Amino acid sequence: MGEKEVEYIDICPECNSKSLVKDYERAEIVCNECGTVCDDKIMDMGPEWRAFDYEQRVKRSRVGAPMTYTIHDKGLSTVIDWRNKDSYGKDISPRKRAQIYRLRKWQQRIRVSNATERNLAFALTELDRVASRLGLPRNVRETAAMVYRRAVEKGLIRGRSIEGVAASSLYAACRQCKVPRTLDEIADSAKLNRKEIGRTYRFVSRELGINLSPTTPIDYVPRFGSELNLSGEVQSKAIEILKKAMQKELTSGRGPTGVSAAAIYISSVLLGERRTQREVADVAGVTEVTIRNRYKELAERLDIEITI
Repeated sequence: MGEKEVEYIDICPECNSKSLVKDYERAEIVCNECGTVCDDKIMDMGPEWRAFDYEQRVKRSRVGAPMTYTIHDKGLSTVIDWRNKDSYGKDISPRKRAQIYRLRKWQQRIRVSNATERNLAFALTELDRVASRLGLPRNVRETAAMVYRRAVEKGLIRGRSIEGVAASSLYAACRQCKVPRTLDEIADSAKLNRKEIGRTYRFVSRELGINLSPTTPIDYVPRFGSELNLSGEVQSKAIEILKKAMQKELTSGRGPTGVSAAAIYISSVLLGERRTQREVADVAGVTEVTIRNRYKELAERLDIEITI
C-alpha cells in the first residue's frame, strides 16, 4: 500500500472562516474567529529535531540537497568527491584509490548520456557563470534554467548559439523576478553582442508566450540606492518622485536607468545625502549629461527646487 496523503480542514464548519491555527502542542486545528476545534490528532510533518543556527541545521538534517533546475540532471545523481578521503577524513589506500578513480570517470561519463543532456550541461554552466558575475540570487537562476529548458523542449536552440539563448533566458528571468539588469550588463558579463541577446530574447519570449511588462525606473531604485549607500528615506523619496513623473508621463520614451538615476540624484540632494552626478552616473551606467537632462526635466515639470 502507498502512503496516504494527509489532508487537513481549511475552513471552519461553524462560521466558514479560513483563519485556522494549527496547535501542535495539543495536536488540534482551532478556528481563530469562533474558537471551534475543527480537527484533532493532527500529525506534525516537520523534523523531530531542533536547530538554533545554520551549522546545526546542516549537521542534523538527514536528507540530501534539494532538487534544482540549474543542474542538467536536477542535482539528483550521485556525485563522487574528487578528494581521496574516506568517511573519517583519512587517506584511502592506493588500491582503493585506483578503483575510486575508475568509478569517478565512469560516473562522469554516465551523467551526460546524450546530446540534449550535453547541451543542458554546457548551457546551465554558462548560465551560472554569467549569473555569478552579475551577483543574481538563486530564484533568478532557477527561473532562467526553467526558461532555457522550455526553449530546448520546443527546439528553439537549433540555429542559435547556446550562449546567446542562455543569456537571453537570464535576461527574461531578471525581468520576471523584478531584479532588473540591462541588456548591456548581460552582454558584458556573457561576452556577447547586445543585439544578438536582444534578438534572441524577443524570439524566445514570443515562442514561449512570455509576456513581460516593460521595466520601470522604480525597479532600479533599490539597486542603485544600495550601491550608493543611500538611506531608505532617500530611496523612498526617489520612488515618490518617479511615481509623480509616471503619472505625468514624463518617463515614457526615455531610458528607465537614466530617469531612475536622476530621481535618486534629486532625492539625495533634497535630503542632505548628496551624491555627485559622476557617482550616480557610474552606478547607473549612463552619462552625466543624461542625468543633467533628466533631472532638469523632472525638477521643472514637478516644481522641485534644488539648490546645487
